[in-house]
Amino acid sequence: MANRTFGILMPVSSLPSDEGIGTLGRGAFEFIDYLHSVKASIWQVLPLNPTNYGDSPYQSCSANALNYYFIDVKQLIRDGLLKENDGDIAALRGDDERRVDYGRQFYYKVRLLKLAYSRFEKTEEFLEFAKKGRYADFAVFMALKEKFGNKSFLEWDEKFRTYDENAVRAFEKENEEDVLFWHFTQYIFLKQWREVKEYARKKGVSIMGDIPLYVAYDSAEMWKYGDAMFKVDAYRKPYVVAGCPPDAFTEDGQLWGNPIYDWEKMREDGFSWWHGRINDCFELYDILRIDHFRGFDGYYAIPYGETTARGGHWEDGPKEGLFAEHLSQRIVAEDLGLIDDGVRRLMSAVGYPGMKVLLFAFDGSPQNEHKPTNYTENFVCYTGTHDNIPLKGYIRELDERGLEAYYGDLKKECEAAGVSPRLGDTDSVCRTVMRLAFASRADTVILPMWDILCMGEEARINLPATLSPSNWSWRFKEDDFTANSAVFLRSNAIKSGRDKK
Repeated sequence: MANRTFGILMPVSSLPSDEGIGTLGRGAFEFIDYLHSVKASIWQVLPLNPTNYGDSPYQSCSANALNYYFIDVKQLIRDGLLKENDGDIAALRGDDERRVDYGRQFYYKVRLLKLAYSRFEKTEEFLEFAKKGRYADFAVFMALKEKFGNKSFLEWDEKFRTYDENAVRAFEKENEEDVLFWHFTQYIFLKQWREVKEYARKKGVSIMGDIPLYVAYDSAEMWKYGDAMFKVDAYRKPYVVAGCPPDAFTEDGQLWGNPIYDWEKMREDGFSWWHGRINDCFELYDILRIDHFRGFDGYYAIPYGETTARGGHWEDGPKEGLFAEHLSQRIVAEDLGLIDDGVRRLMSAVGYPGMKVLLFAFDGSPQNEHKPTNYTENFVCYTGTHDNIPLKGYIRELDERGLEAYYGDLKKECEAAGVSPRLGDTDSVCRTVMRLAFASRADTVILPMWDILCMGEEARINLPATLSPSNWSWRFKEDDFTANSAVFLRSNAIKSGRDKK
């Protein structure tokens, strides 16, 4: 991804819309127009997988399925599958235009999609799509989940709790329409997504997708593969679960609870599931960011049943052998967190660009690897990520000593980069940090939309290791995208030579 580019991080869920959540409709196309107008060449999205309990796109019920909440209702009206006066359309919107109400989406969006399916002509193309089976595990898993009141698969009738080919085939035959409906959600998503992606291509915008390392415990993969793929017993009970160790930010660490892959078993067939997963992603995206990349060198395993991450330990991951088939693909490795020599060796072996985050850079330490003066070119520079407080909120929370160190470091970095620091109000500081990102040696700069608009704590996307109802729910409005923000981005893109398509 060389040749100095820049892009914007904008979750699909956060796009402006009047459907209660961002969709693949007008808001997506207008955002691409915005990217094009400010000379950005990358749109980074968060994972497009269906969300699960807690609404996190990193805790999905399926590793390859696509989030049907993002299907645009107005396009279904355009295609004759819904009508303007279908009652549930208005109910999607909710009361807070700044927050996604996932409960409302769960109830009303699925009802609307089922109504659309009832009016859908099952063409040969659609039936062939379903027959190919790319989303077959997801479709039957979701149909069974509905049958059993949307409970975890561990609470289904005994004959379905573990995947049995004969029982599944019989269920599919008896509940064909229910299973086909879930294929329909994927078919329609892909139809709308291809229109978005083609429009982006015409505008010179590449889409960077995001692939979580882990899947949720209550997922089609755990249900189907169990101990053939994860560190669990024959009854799907884990020995260990995923998380992160204690650090300066979380004294108890982070207990994610995801099942952990049995890498030795996956190695036996050459990591075929992973190869298929990565290659599927490149049918959706132009560039792929792999989350928690350090987990491929070594992963943190916490004994099942622990209430914090304190009792975990490190185990070896598959290392670079998994990526031998993918070295030529456009992959970004999220190499944040506890980085040791093993992770550095892995990054060197694969050659993927890593990430640097300016939010972490200005702490008074000359050795801080997030300082632009310590960069090489093969990095993607961010002001912050979806897991960080927005830059403005971070600056506001600094105490007097922290603020002094921050400003001191920022001035030194600006001087080294030839950037004039403007350190008046917090908005000026935010824009100074963004100008420093543009001026950095990093090949690629990605700015989160909330930082571009100098938004504070209210716009935080996620607070890690919590189930806060505000996580993953922030939404933008159309009038957030001001002419001033566009002028700022465009002028800095041109000045820093990042305006090339």
